[in-house]
Amino acid sequence: MNILSGRYKGLEIKTSKSFSYRPTSSKVRKSIFDILGNLQGLSVLDIFAGSGILGFEAASRGASMLTFVDNNKKVIDLIKTNSYKLNNEVKTYVYYSQWDRFLKQKKQYDIIFADPPYGKIDIDKLTKKCFSSLLKDGRFILESSKRDDIPPGGISKKYGDTIVTIWTKSV
Repeated sequence: MNILSGRYKGLEIKTSKSFSYRPTSSKVRKSIFDILGNLQGLSVLDIFAGSGILGFEAASRGASMLTFVDNNKKVIDLIKTNSYKLNNEVKTYVYYSQWDRFLKQKKQYDIIFADPPYGKIDIDKLTKKCFSSLLKDGRFILESSKRDDIPPGGISKKYGDTIVTIWTKSV
């Protein structure tokens, strides 16, 4: 899988077919980042990180700090390996943790990406916890199944079975 645009355009992010994650397709990634625009200097949390491609794409488009969280140790090890490709140009933190335990730390971010396993997470609870971890004017981007009930207030776009919803924290 390759980064689509920005200063790391074309950089290969290694993945593994033996892992149970579902990397965000290039079409969906392009759409998300076209909507988000300039990420210069922003802090990004990629929760349910999987391949980490959303965080790596954000770094390529100017994010200055990345935090990856996943509860699979092998996935975390692969993200650490891929993060070395950024040549220490972006502050990168990688955590092996459950999402809800990690969000209790009360850290705040400009952008939060969440791509949880479809049908296995309480989307309403996830949305509330992520929203409370956003800085003012921060954006929460949720990738979910079209079968999930999505909390109101965001802008959604459908891509086959996938729905991407973006909320902005105004207060």
